[in-house]
Amino acid sequence: MEGKRERRSSQIELLRKIKEFTRGLVDDLRNGRSPVILIYRFRSYCTDFNSKCYCGSDLPCGKEVLTLCSESHVRRLDVMLRVLLIIRQLLQENKHSSKRDIYYMHPSVFLDQSAVDRALNDICVLMECSRHNLNVVSAGKGLVMGWIRFFEGERIFDCISSPNKAYPVPVHVEEVRDIISVAHFILVVEKESVFQRLANDQFCNASRCIVLTGRGYPDVPTRRFLRLLVDQLHIPAFCLVDCDPYGFDILTTYRFGSMQMAYDTKYLRVPELRWLGAFPSDAEKFYVPKHCLLSLTAEDKRRIEAMRLRCYLKSEVPEWRLELELMLQKGVKFEIEAFSARTLSFLSETYLPSKIQDELKVMHLIAESDRGKKSTLFVLEGRIPWEHCRLV
Repeated sequence: MEGKRERRSSQIELLRKIKEFTRGLVDDLRNGRSPVILIYRFRSYCTDFNSKCYCGSDLPCGKEVLTLCSESHVRRLDVMLRVLLIIRQLLQENKHSSKRDIYYMHPSVFLDQSAVDRALNDICVLMECSRHNLNVVSAGKGLVMGWIRFFEGERIFDCISSPNKAYPVPVHVEEVRDIISVAHFILVVEKESVFQRLANDQFCNASRCIVLTGRGYPDVPTRRFLRLLVDQLHIPAFCLVDCDPYGFDILTTYRFGSMQMAYDTKYLRVPELRWLGAFPSDAEKFYVPKHCLLSLTAEDKRRIEAMRLRCYLKSEVPEWRLELELMLQKGVKFEIEAFSARTLSFLSETYLPSKIQDELKVMHLIAESDRGKKSTLFVLEGRIPWEHCRLV
């Protein structure tokens, strides 16, 4: 990770960009010119299957032109400049702040948190940087446990000493260093309730893994931390979400990024992440009780119809689109907890080992095909038998 000297150099460069930007606005106004600000727009997906798109790349898909001729633009620029002044102060004093802190500095002007969020995104695009470079951080809500130890600055996260104990995901991911792990894979789960179920069942002890949760839609630190682990550990990463439209949307946020922060998708997405479940077909395969199956609502169906049109479902994971269509065809949804209706430990003792075994076999076949030779395999210890091996 970047050291203190590199981070300070980055802050100085960002302060220079902010100074140039504000000076340009002042010069335009002093000379009687109406400032024109171009903000490039990015997207993590589109719905055009018939054209070659650049979604999720560094290439913009369009631009917005902000001027003082529009009242809505004037207000937007007012908010953006106020936020920019706050960011400049944070960088000069080398301090950090949350989005909510910024909102409460001028609540009567900002009116709503979404105005601050939009301003931060606009500033990131204009300054060509990520949000954490602005010294604006999330409060952090993610949790991690398992066979890993690392530092965040001077603070140590010794998860290995108690693999089934929950630790908070580090907020300052750029300060994470000295990662040590003997885990065989990473498992991302949608909800804290499932995370706690696995902790109670000692899943990390039995399967020698790392478990991570964003407790619903993941925040930026959780996504950055997952990206870092996958980059540095080079082990398989799986994702377990509810079998419903919201679970699927959370899955795609981890793997492909969010539309709101599409400008930063390159650093937040995890293309190596594999969907472990829950699939619509799992209800029959694992005998989910009928009383756990809920009918899709009209809103659920609308969301599925919209999601199945996303470009990456055709270009990268067409099998995911088939699962969405199956969910729509069956007309039902269910939560991960439905697997515990038979026995509390069914999820950790039966469902997950079976699914992980299937995924690793598929990965093994793909690797053999890509390499043209037999892959090297290592045996997983504990609950998952020798057939459930990982690739290196």
